[in-house]
Amino acid sequence: MTAEERAYLWLCGCTSLGDRDRAALLRAADPAEILLHAETIFPAVLSGEHEIPPYDRRMHDADAFLKMLAAKHYFALTPFSEDYPEPLRHISLPPLVLYGLGRRELIRGRKFCVVGSRTIPPWAEKAGRDIAERLAEKFVIVTGLAEGGDSAAIAGALGSGNLISVLPCGLDCCYPAAHASLKEKIAERGLLISELPPWEEAKKYSFHARNRLLAGLSEGVFVLAAATKSGALITANCALEYGRDVFAFPYSPNVRQGEGCNELIKCGAYLVTGAEDIFSVYGIEAGEKKEIALSGEEREVLAFLKESGQAHPAAIAERTGKKIFEVTAILSALEIKGAAVKAGGNQYSAAE
Repeated sequence: MTAEERAYLWLCGCTSLGDRDRAALLRAADPAEILLHAETIFPAVLSGEHEIPPYDRRMHDADAFLKMLAAKHYFALTPFSEDYPEPLRHISLPPLVLYGLGRRELIRGRKFCVVGSRTIPPWAEKAGRDIAERLAEKFVIVTGLAEGGDSAAIAGALGSGNLISVLPCGLDCCYPAAHASLKEKIAERGLLISELPPWEEAKKYSFHARNRLLAGLSEGVFVLAAATKSGALITANCALEYGRDVFAFPYSPNVRQGEGCNELIKCGAYLVTGAEDIFSVYGIEAGEKKEIALSGEEREVLAFLKESGQAHPAAIAERTGKKIFEVTAILSALEIKGAAVKAGGNQYSAAE
């Protein structure tokens, strides 16, 4: 590790200074390693309320911090690291340090972001899983760790391991807490990253800051679900600011979870109903999609679901002339095969 990287890690991991003070010190310190050795730079830049420890203590703290990271199998990237993501150098407020756990090599891959609000219709979640799974054949999928759109992206990409989850808290923490086991699986198969020191809990401002990293890391952002006020739209706006491509999943009118998506499409975002729509924008040749084997009765019921949007088993039975218990069995088979999803109120929709 270079002296400059060590100085960045000390500044971000061993002090309680805010972003403004850190930036001021880095402007004054050239090279950055001066921060570990000099004494006069601190009173010249910082107000008197900040107490900076002497040289020996700074070196001790930096050593202890590096040992802690190594003991937990965490790695740290700074702008001096060979694999620091180049796209992040050109966004507003590039992270001074990125902490990671998992497959470090994924940070060098071609990356695409999939996000969505926490509340999402079952049929849209199923579509999101399928799209993320296909995209993971060509991209490393970048997302968060929340319910809804993030969970759909994780479910689709986790099997391949081509997955980066960006956290709104440090690597020691988990938000939401209910996803602790999922976080562990991502660390095993994919990669977790955060710009916050490992022990730092999520705060209100952390999510907006995290969203800029989601967009900044990626070539494009696909919004799977978003109401008119949604964190997913913040990510989309960051993508537009950084010159990234924006994609959105279309919804029927009056579906609240899709109002933001429809507005993005009106404003010029690419409309996406399948991974092929994204591949085509980047000139990527997609592999053939696996055909689901269906019986004649299953195809008949699925055709009715596609025609009606969603339907109750009783309506399907009336339309097809089958008995309710027969329709229920067919719907269960379609669910298992991933061709249909339960849409609430004992109604069903086609999965795509």
